Amino acid sequence: MSEPRESNAAGEKIAKVIARAGVCSRRDAERLVAEGRVKLDGKVLESPAERVRPGQIVLVDGKPIAEPEPSRLFRYHKPRGVLTAARDTDGRPTIYDTLPPSLPRLMPVGRLDINSEGLLLLTNDGELKRRLELPATGWIRRYKVRAFGEVTDEQLARLGKGITVEGVTYGPIEARLERVQGDNCWISMALREGKNREVRRVLGHLGLDVSRLIRLTYGPFQLGSLGKRLVEEVPPKVLREQLGGAIKKPVRERTRH
Repeated sequence: MSEPRESNAAGEKIAKVIARAGVCSRRDAERLVAEGRVKLDGKVLESPAERVRPGQIVLVDGKPIAEPEPSRLFRYHKPRGVLTAARDTDGRPTIYDTLPPSLPRLMPVGRLDINSEGLLLLTNDGELKRRLELPATGWIRRYKVRAFGEVTDEQLARLGKGITVEGVTYGPIEARLERVQGDNCWISMALREGKNREVRRVLGHLGLDVSRLIRLTYGPFQLGSLGKRLVEEVPPKVLREQLGGAIKKPVRERTRH
């Protein structure tokens, strides 16, 4: 997960600085620059490649960005029926409607669709979010799935070689039939890519209708016994051990909510 360090004299790219300040992700920061909403020392920026040197002032929508907060990571047990989004035009509840107001501004690492539940990582650091989402991390996501229909061990084993569904190629998936209950079956799945609706689309291709999808792990971080709608900060020591160079600043002590 290491990347070449940027010289302090040369500065850091503007999108990275904005992300580190917790304003948004690096990708969204690049969009803000493209929309002319970012100024550096009073000048509207035109390129996300612009570098910020120590002492320079960055404004987003006319407001100075905050000093970067220590990197923090939280485990959240997302329930079904809640969107992984900041807001919804249809008025459906989002994860932010369920989070305690005492928490800092947090961004989700990856997504879980509205009908999925389980572990969702949240961070205050847009650059850390980007690192954790990169396919290059190779982190395994584990799921427990309930689906309507029949499937064989042989069909699931073939997913280990990868599969292409409607023109989209998915990498190797470890899948195992756990048990059968009437017309439903429970399947354990592990994958590294986590493409949009990957589990549902792959199992749908096998003739299964997913009725429940629970994410149990994201890399080294586990849902464990964390109750629904509860959030707990990853201990600083664990964060440093797992992420190493991705953490540029010391993390705060653990808090529970």
